[in-house]
Amino acid sequence: MTWARRRRAFSRVWRELRHDRPGFIGLLLLSGFGLFALSAPLIADRSSLLAASGRNNPDLAAPSSKFLLGTDEIGRDVLAQLVWGSRVSLFIGLLATVVAVVIGSLVGLAAGYAKGKISAVLLAIDDFFLVVPFLPLAIVLAVILGRSPTTLAIVIGFTSWAGSARLIRAQVLTLSERAYVERARALGAGSWHVIVRHVLPGVAPLIIANATLIVPTAILTESTLSFLGFGDRLSPSWGKLLDGAQSSGSITINAWWYFLPPGLCIIGIVLAFTLLGRALERIFDPRLKGR
Repeated sequence: MTWARRRRAFSRVWRELRHDRPGFIGLLLLSGFGLFALSAPLIADRSSLLAASGRNNPDLAAPSSKFLLGTDEIGRDVLAQLVWGSRVSLFIGLLATVVAVVIGSLVGLAAGYAKGKISAVLLAIDDFFLVVPFLPLAIVLAVILGRSPTTLAIVIGFTSWAGSARLIRAQVLTLSERAYVERARALGAGSWHVIVRHVLPGVAPLIIANATLIVPTAILTESTLSFLGFGDRLSPSWGKLLDGAQSSGSITINAWWYFLPPGLCIIGIVLAFTLLGRALERIFDPRLKGR
């Protein structure tokens, strides 16, 4: 019975998403970027990312039949860096989102359901992360903890959960006053049972919709950190490509094949997640329909 309800709910969401033009466009864009990242081994060999691979190639060469997106300042194939960098950027964005959603959900559920000192302490911690600028904090943590993709994702997620916690807490406060929750408490249900069986299912749509809006923020943060020189120097990413383009002076000499593709990819992936996230918000929240 439960699985039947879930299948019907999924079918309803899919049906409404197909008829939501911006959301469906975002889903198609996201699918395209996913296929682009998965096909990296088929498009370019990973060895072409090494500095030694460009020693016999011209520097900052324009696109040609051999190099479809030209070369960088040391002769490496830009297309190879772009396609392998998509894997790193998407990995960091998705892992950072998981970290932010887990922390934000736990804090939001606890702060909304618990009363007294526990809620006050959690709200004070949340206020701290809301007030402190997350980019300088992320830079400090990245310098201290390291610059590997996994570490960067954890750092970005750890500094991006506060807004989600506030949204979830507000929803939990509303749900905890519903009649079915009061009835469950009256029948002797414990806090864990009430949260897992009654509160969390009501908050889950908000968590899912909010997660799709955290991913582009995480990707932009990773690109910013890499552009500022705080990314992993051994792993390609779109932000690192932009950093290399800026430091090599490709903008000055109009080597558009170096800086334009990663910039368009960042814009495209952010647009895709934003369109999909807004569509899921409209689907899950009936009050937003028609706006």
